[in-house]
Amino acid sequence: MIRLKLYLGIKWVTALSVVTHLILRAVFTEPNIYIDLILFNLIGILSALIAFNAPQVTDRVVAVTIGLGVLIWSIGSFLSTWDSFYNSQIPDWFSEFSYSLFYPLIFFSVIRTFTKRVKIGALELLDTVIVAVGFTSVLTAFLLKPAMIGFEGSAFTVFISILYPVGDIVLLAIALVYALLSPISIRSLLLCSGLLSFALSDLFFIWSSLNSTYKFGSITDDGWVIGLFLLSLSLSHSSGETKFSEKISSYSATIALIASAVLLGVAALKPNYFPDFILLPGFVTIALAFIRMSFALQEANMAGTERVLARTDELTGLSNRRKFLQELREIKGGYIFLLDLNGFKNINDSLGHEAGDQLLRQVANRFSKAIPAGALLARLGGDEFGVIAQLDAPEASDLALAIRATLSYPVSLPNKQVKIDVSIGYAPIELTGEVERSLRAADLAMYEAKRSRSGVQLWQGDK
Repeated sequence: MIRLKLYLGIKWVTALSVVTHLILRAVFTEPNIYIDLILFNLIGILSALIAFNAPQVTDRVVAVTIGLGVLIWSIGSFLSTWDSFYNSQIPDWFSEFSYSLFYPLIFFSVIRTFTKRVKIGALELLDTVIVAVGFTSVLTAFLLKPAMIGFEGSAFTVFISILYPVGDIVLLAIALVYALLSPISIRSLLLCSGLLSFALSDLFFIWSSLNSTYKFGSITDDGWVIGLFLLSLSLSHSSGETKFSEKISSYSATIALIASAVLLGVAALKPNYFPDFILLPGFVTIALAFIRMSFALQEANMAGTERVLARTDELTGLSNRRKFLQELREIKGGYIFLLDLNGFKNINDSLGHEAGDQLLRQVANRFSKAIPAGALLARLGGDEFGVIAQLDAPEASDLALAIRATLSYPVSLPNKQVKIDVSIGYAPIELTGEVERSLRAADLAMYEAKRSRSGVQLWQGDK
């Protein structure tokens, strides 16, 4: 309760700070330490606190990532503003690095809001990094050469200058995708508004700087902190069901990989066309793609194994009841056989469960040898087995007798040989999908075979 009150207090203080800053900016047009250095960056830090303490309706990974992005950007803003007022010669790369790190953190967190998973999936994380690194590096690389004609400074300085508008364009694209794939809600409105406010404010700053019309301490700068505040505020509300598909993430990663390959191909055909540092993200993207492929193959193998296990009896290796019923729903014609061992309980009780398990495995092996190709043998549970086979009436009768004949001689266990028999009831499968009807018919026939001690009984119909 105390934490909730503190959280609400931070939200209202931040909102009041935003309104106060807008009013002061409108009244005092000249740069001011208290307005531009302290209050402006305080809004960013408070927004980070809002994200870090977001309610449990939010994925904690998203909350922490957005909080880190907002906090790191605010630190870079504070250092840059401090240098503007005091000319302390703080290295530019520090604030530039903070600004640059903001984009991948926001990319990851917004993309993750589409997936409502508690744990970070390896493929999800890799896809996000590949998309962020791949697209950003490729776009900046191909814009770098023409931009160097109009920008002054080293290639790295030009690279950083191009990185920001590319990041802003990607933010606008993400806002559009999120708006299209998410239902209208308070969260989607706040998140998209925050992305738009930040990106448009940053693009306006870049445009006005290129045209030498930007004025430090302009009211348009508030678009940055308003965007950060709205992003953090969106975490207070739950999101509706999205239309997200993992294919979106994997397709985007594939496109980013192809684009990076094209970048490296151009660099190979035209040596020294791109600075060396711009090629590093391309190599990183391709390396991550190979790692992703390894994870994808591993997950595919695990999924295939799990699917097999879900349809396989662990003790005998035969199909289990689930697989048996699935096959029964799909088969067209043929016969269903139900097999129940006679005397298994006494053997299991007297010799122990380990001997009983070994007996079941040997019985399953004998039954398997009698089953024709294309037929399905399953262990349905306990000492009960089932067979589905597409046969005509004489063949079905022969199969039932052949299965019973497999137990005509004793089964060898570690300490002794035991004799066991089986009761078999079978019935025709008249209609596809009539699972309960077919099972009931074969079950009645099996109990009649057990009652009469005939061993094998064909279902004769309701009498």
